[in-house]
Amino acid sequence: MEGETGWIGSIVVDCTDLPAMHAFWQAALHYVPRDPPEPDGVVLMDPAGHGPNLSLYRTDESPLPDYRLHLDLYSSELEPEVERLLRLGATRGPPTPPGGDFVTLRDPDGNVFDVIDKRGWTLGQRVEKPRPPPT
Repeated sequence: MEGETGWIGSIVVDCTDLPAMHAFWQAALHYVPRDPPEPDGVVLMDPAGHGPNLSLYRTDESPLPDYRLHLDLYSSELEPEVERLLRLGATRGPPTPPGGDFVTLRDPDGNVFDVIDKRGWTLGQRVEKPRPPPT
């Protein structure tokens, strides 16, 4: 859009087990390191350049019990994607409420994320909301 100068460049996740988190999120998202990993962090990027980066940084603090931010991963095949993520090292999070279209998981460091059922969508598809006519 004309005049837009800001966007999300990276989502930052602090973690206590950097090697496990690096391996998990790289495999989960099919991202690649933007630069060679450092001992205290790595920035993973979408190799096609479409999504924001995911920056992982080592910390001694454990995840907060009341999280305020989490990732939503979209999938056109919910159940196989959840099973793939579990094989990669995710664990099940709180149960899905009745009628929910998502599954909550935890990454290897205990951070919560959701896998959202987007059956029939393709990778990168966006739904455009109609804009009201100018007044």
